[in-house]
Parts: sequence; structure tokens; C-alpha cells
Amino acid sequence: MSHTLYETTVQRVQRCELAVPGSSPEMFEKALKSGVDFVFLDLEDAVAPDDKLQARKNVIQAINDLDWKGHGITVSVRINGLDTQFMVRDVVDLVEQAGSKIDTLLVPKAGVYADIYMVEAMLNQLEMQQGLSNKIGLEALIETALGMANVEDIARNGACGRLEALHFGVADYAASNRARTTNIGGLNPDYPGDQWHSAISRMTVACRAYGLRPIDGPFGDIKDPDGYKLAAKRAAALGCEGKWAIHPSQVTLANEVFTPPAAEIEKAERILAALKEAAAQGKGAAALDGRLIDAASERMANNVVKVAEAIAAKK
Repeated sequence: MSHTLYETTVQRVQRCELAVPGSSPEMFEKALKSGVDFVFLDLEDAVAPDDKLQARKNVIQAINDLDWKGHGITVSVRINGLDTQFMVRDVVDLVEQAGSKIDTLLVPKAGVYADIYMVEAMLNQLEMQQGLSNKIGLEALIETALGMANVEDIARNGACGRLEALHFGVADYAASNRARTTNIGGLNPDYPGDQWHSAISRMTVACRAYGLRPIDGPFGDIKDPDGYKLAAKRAAALGCEGKWAIHPSQVTLANEVFTPPAAEIEKAERILAALKEAAAQGKGAAALDGRLIDAASERMANNVVKVAEAIAAKK
């Protein structure tokens, strides 16, 4: 093991993150009762330009008035892009008017680490100005060719500050790369495999190297639950901790995929017990169910048990 290690910056249960347009306040109560781990109240792509200012007011009111914590929900807000006229007031108004109840801000279309640094510098000043005791975290969307080209640098530098997680934004990523698809998150029948595998894997490796949470983005067809689950399972197999939902019906699907099943937890516990017994006998490896298990098996089993414990603690 290398002497250079980056511990996970902030541990949060994030099996599913529900996107809720800030311009649709009628959806806030539904999100509150959806059973989701995370909600991001959206000020960016899901809000039309003429509705941006009202959406910001709606989101601030919802953060202050609704009992998100009482429902076990982590609250995030996706701000507008750094290249827009809305971003500065998004950050200032959110922190000044609801900063004590915001867990994270989600930065869209992060292209270079400086994008993260800009928002972090604003938060540093605003939190001091407001006398906030809580530290608002940052998450970033990797959804452009530039962002993916710099994903390791973003993760490495961001992990030293407020950055907690990276999200894969498949739709804008496809547009940025001029990919031949109009499908959001699904498989392309013209491609022999999963065309997003390499991108998600690269982002996930960057996250795991520097202690961040990797989160998969949206799946556009809300009438295809099987397709959603398959996409979620592919992301989970690569190491993602969770996936977006663009409709409450997808929340249960994500929670199911990213919650270790009882049989998997039981096997992980048996692996740990067998290796503990082997260690007591002076052995570094053991056999379980006809298969060799060793220190690497222990690390994988510990991952399963820790996730299960975190989910159980949340409940």
C-alpha cells in the first residue's frame, strides 16, 4: 500500500439523489416523502431562463420551511453554471438566507479545478460573514469533455477542500463529445456494449483515489424501470455509490440496487469471521466455500459491511 493515502472526505449515504426543479414547488412535498437519501433542488438545466429568479426564491423557502432532516434527507442545490449571470446570486442568496440548512452545493459542468475553487472561495467568505457553524460541502458534475480530461486534477485538488463527490452527467457529456445519441443514460443499440463504461470508470477511479464519492447521473426513460435498474447495476459494478432519479418512481429502484442484499452482507461477515479465525492460527489466508480468501477479500468484505452499517444507521 502506498504511503500516500486520501481518506474519504465526508461519509454520507447517497444511494439515490432525486432531482427536483426549483420552478416546480408542487414537487417539493413529494420529494420530502419519497424515501430518497439526497435531494438536489435544481436551479440550472431544469429551470427555464425566465423562471430562474423565482426558482431561487422557491428553493430558499423550501429549504427553510420543510423538515428535510426529519425525513432523513440530505439537501443539495444545483446552482447555475459559472458562465451565467445567475450563479453569483445563487450562491450568495442561498447561503445568506438558508445556509444553515444546506448540506452541499452541486456545481454543474465543472471543467477545471479553478471552477471548484471559485465556489469554495465564495463559501469561505459567506460562511464567515453569516457566522455559520456548519460547513457546506461541494459536489461537481463531470459532464463535458473538458471536465473528463481534467477529472483527476479536479478530484485531487478538490479533495483538499470542500469537494465531497463527483457526478457523471451523461446527457451533457454526450453532447460535449458529439456522441451519436439522443438517449439519456441508456444503451445505444449501435454500440456493442455500454458506451459510458469508460467515462464512469475513469471518474470513479479519480474519486476513489482521492476520497470522493462517485455518483452516476440520470436515466431519462421513466417508463423503463428495467433499463434504469440495469444502468444502476452497471454503475454499482464499477464502484459508484448511487444514482440520480429524475422521478420519484426511480428512487425505490436505486435504493434496491445500491443497498447490499442480505445474502451479500452475510457472506461478507462470514469472510471476515473466517479470516479472523485464520489470523488467530497464524495464517494470512483461509478457505471458505471452496474458495481462497485473503487480505484483499477482507477489504472487499469490509466495504460491504460498512455500507450496510451506514444504511442501517440512517434508518
